[in-house]
Amino acid sequence: MHSTVPTLREMILTPTKADSWSYDGGSVAELPDGRLLLGLTSCYGHSIDSPADIRGYISADGGSTWGPPFLLQANVGLLNVTSVSLLAVRSGELLMGFLVRHHASKDCRLYVRLSADAGHSWTEPVCATPEEGYYSVNNGRLVQTKSGRLLAPAAKCLEPNNHSLAECFYSDDVGRTWIHSNGLLDLPGPLGASQPGVVECADGSLLMYVCSEKGRIYTSRSLDGGELWSDLEPTDLVAPTSACTAAALPASGDILMLYNDRSAVPFIEYSGLFERCTPLSAAVSHDCGRTWEHRSLVENNDEIEYCYPNIAFIGTTTLLTYSVHRLGWPGAPCLKVRTVPTVAWTA
Repeated sequence: MHSTVPTLREMILTPTKADSWSYDGGSVAELPDGRLLLGLTSCYGHSIDSPADIRGYISADGGSTWGPPFLLQANVGLLNVTSVSLLAVRSGELLMGFLVRHHASKDCRLYVRLSADAGHSWTEPVCATPEEGYYSVNNGRLVQTKSGRLLAPAAKCLEPNNHSLAECFYSDDVGRTWIHSNGLLDLPGPLGASQPGVVECADGSLLMYVCSEKGRIYTSRSLDGGELWSDLEPTDLVAPTSACTAAALPASGDILMLYNDRSAVPFIEYSGLFERCTPLSAAVSHDCGRTWEHRSLVENNDEIEYCYPNIAFIGTTTLLTYSVHRLGWPGAPCLKVRTVPTVAWTA
């Protein structure tokens, strides 16, 4: 029996209608003056290839209320711009990453920009996945380690079936140049190792987590700052191929994982029932992802899917963003913002 995480406040930031814009893939960063900047993908239409750009929202009260949307990154892709990552880096600058999609299966790459004035102006975009091809990077994936290195976990999608190979790009000059890690991580099955993310453990090692078609979240480890990675191994977290996300808890360095827990459903490979993105659950690891405990429920309506979660720690609270969509309803996804006390994850 999982406990339910208490909620301090919650809101639908971007309500949608069946024939209007859709919103997903949120990311949040705290600005130097304490305000919060939230970015999300704003898409006109319901298709992955519909035109989209990145919109921003500002909160001056810790996420209780948000100002009106504004254009954060224009659509410079032949298809769209998606999957924003916002990160306050140690230099005092704000880093923004986003995918530029020029082709549905052949050309998608991550670009980054820096701002020295809290997002009022930005440097010219730099490609963080400099090799040609289709690279998928989820929202909120940029990480800065204790050493100052920036990490961008990416899935290299291969034609003709978009089989994914996980890898990590890194930068030691605050995002101005990027190098890819040695080797690609793979899993059997049509999907491969998809939607990778990286989190730094308390001991300085790195944990990469990926989605799989085997009914489990898989992980890999790096002991050299993300240059070399171990083979992928399954965890005991039962999940579909939907995106999960992880972050280190500020006080302890323990790893918090948000994912769609499907342990109550019999696993049948490629089953539509198992692949539903519900409920939204949490688990905590005290040993860098080797074992998981403190299981809890964040959202538990089996008629709603919860996708593309993101975690931001603001003071003593945790600000969560994720897309919500009612099963069978023709409307588009909308973004939900939920604030919970950080102590709740290990209570």
